Amino acid sequence: MEKRHLGRTGLRVSRLGLGTMTWGRDTDEHEAAEQLKEFVDAGGTLVDTADVYADGGAEYLLSRLTDNLIPRSELVIATKAGSVPDSDRRFDTSRGHLLAALDGSLRRLGTDYVDLWQVHAFDPDTPADETLHALDIAVSSGRARYVGVSNYSGWQLAKAAARQGAGPDRVPLAGTQMEYSLLQRGIEREVLPAALDAGVGLLASSPLGRGVLTGKYRHAVPQDSRAASPYLSGFVQPYLDDRSRRIVDAVSTAADGLASSPLAVALAWVRDRPGVTAALVGARTVVQLRAALSVEALTLPDEIRGALDDISAPVHRYPDHEWSEL
Repeated sequence: MEKRHLGRTGLRVSRLGLGTMTWGRDTDEHEAAEQLKEFVDAGGTLVDTADVYADGGAEYLLSRLTDNLIPRSELVIATKAGSVPDSDRRFDTSRGHLLAALDGSLRRLGTDYVDLWQVHAFDPDTPADETLHALDIAVSSGRARYVGVSNYSGWQLAKAAARQGAGPDRVPLAGTQMEYSLLQRGIEREVLPAALDAGVGLLASSPLGRGVLTGKYRHAVPQDSRAASPYLSGFVQPYLDDRSRRIVDAVSTAADGLASSPLAVALAWVRDRPGVTAALVGARTVVQLRAALSVEALTLPDEIRGALDDISAPVHRYPDHEWSEL
């Protein structure tokens, strides 16, 4: 699998990453072991997790597999901190909380460092300097090799990148993790231009439109799908509208013409977008993961890529990037 540099850093990661959001909840240890082995055998290196996935269970499960199955040195482990299970406050990116969360992640992962440590989301109740100082401390203390952010808006990312590039004692941002797919191109308005300008690599989460771009929901909601799950139905529902159906139909038509699958077409589109370092693929089963890894054999022809660009194009209005009045 092709490796790419994450932003303007020396960190190289596989252009497909393995997401672990379901590990420890919907994906048990046996299934997770099969997924990780399949991923590494295909040349994958980047494994993305977070301290809140399965309340820490995903990190713990990954540590068991690096002990018994895949050497730690073969993986680029990325984790996140800042989300909190508090009904009054969704995120806490205070320095104290972040550094304590990082220590907890390291204990669960069974390692003394993570390759990439990310702030899970912007916290309006914590000064930005305090949050970003925690990233500097994480690297200077050796607990993280590289740092990034996740779910930051364009102005938030630009401000953070400028702050981190302002002095020798500050660690530049390597990456930003954002949802990006043919069904969700909102980051093209401000976030992606900001990332490209600052030299920050993009890790694209939910590149399959929360599973909708696989085509599984074209005619009904499968009983074993996320949309049928009491935990994740609200996650999928926004992408089951008429606009999404038109895009899914176009992806399916392209897949038929390429003798490929809708999954591979949708994933190839994201993987090769300007600014994208890696597309993060989460799978419940090794069969699903194997289907996603098959995308390495596919490069979309320009005419098909252009057609998908057109049908999924986001609406730009003043003062969005490249806005125009019709």
